[in-house]
Order: sequence, then C-alpha cells, then structure tokens
Amino acid sequence: MKRYAIVEVFYSLQGEGHRTGEPSVFVRFAGCNMACSMLPGPKSPGGFDCDTDFAPRRQMTAQEIVEECASLSRSCGWVVLTGGEPLLQYDAELSTALFQAGYKVAIETNGTVPLSKALACDWLTVSPKVAEADLMVTHADEVKYVCWPGMALPKPTVHAAHLFLQPAWRDDPKAATAHAIELCLEHPAWRLSSQQHKAWGVR
Repeated sequence: MKRYAIVEVFYSLQGEGHRTGEPSVFVRFAGCNMACSMLPGPKSPGGFDCDTDFAPRRQMTAQEIVEECASLSRSCGWVVLTGGEPLLQYDAELSTALFQAGYKVAIETNGTVPLSKALACDWLTVSPKVAEADLMVTHADEVKYVCWPGMALPKPTVHAAHLFLQPAWRDDPKAATAHAIELCLEHPAWRLSSQQHKAWGVR
C-alpha cells in the first residue's frame, strides 16, 4: 500500500492569492525539487530564501489523509495540496480518494512538474521559481510570483486568469511590499497578494 511523505495536515484559512480567506484543509507534502535561496543556482532563482519547512514527519496512506481531513472539518469542501512540491507525489490513488470523499482539490505548485489531466484539480496555483522556459505547467487559475525590491515585472508563459505579486516576507518586507504595490499600480492587470495568514496569526 502506497504511503505519502507528509509534513502536516491542518485546517485554516487560505492566506494567499484569489482564494484568500476561504476555509481549507491543507495537506503539506514533504520534499521539493527546488532549493530557493538568496544566491542563484541550479535549484534556485536567487533573490529570496525559502521559508517553508518540508522535512517529512509522517508516512500516510491516501485513506489516512482523507480521514484526517474529515476529522479536522466535516463541512469544509476544499483540500489544498501544498509543499514542498505536491506534484512529486500526487497521483491517481490520492486523487480518487479525495474525489470520492467529495473534496474540491486546490494545488499549489512551482510549475516544474507536469500535472496529469487525469488527476482531480479544481484550482491550480503556479508560483514559478525558474525561468519561464523551464516550466512544465502552462495553464492555471492563478500565477503568483515572489516579489523583492527592484524586481522587474514578470512575463508569464503560464496562461492564468489571475496574476499576483507577493512580497518576499524575509529580509526587507516593507521594501518588497512597496515595490510590489508600485508594479501593480503601474500594471493594473496584476494584483497584490500577501501572506495574510501571518498577519492573522494562523497557519
């Protein structure tokens, strides 16, 4: 029986992007194929440090994941698959289990791993960390870029209805926020996204 490497499963409000404020159960997968840091490298675009803990803590079956989601909230209809990089592990077995349990599935990915059309996905967020030419996902509901001071406006190759700039939280968040606001004001197709869950004091 397959087991998935999981960091945590928790119930909270979506704190970023178009779905900000929506109650969701989050399934954080362990592991990532990127290693973002201030210095650019083969697994990092440079400019910001990854602040996500994605070291594995639990090995769970698809049914155990579904049961834990249900135990956290019987009425919440959304499960957010995040990471790390969830598409390294998300597969037909887990997709079927979530679908049969009646959940809508939102996925947060860096876009470097293809998403099979056979897998359940009701909302797709791509947050690119590599050159646009290296992205394997070309269509999404929203695309979200980490923004740091002085960054040029991105030129997305991912086709998405919603475009977001999200200030880098570390180092100089005020300067990053000011720059993101300036870019959004100059380019009204873009929206500002911030990590509202941190301001709210929730996970």
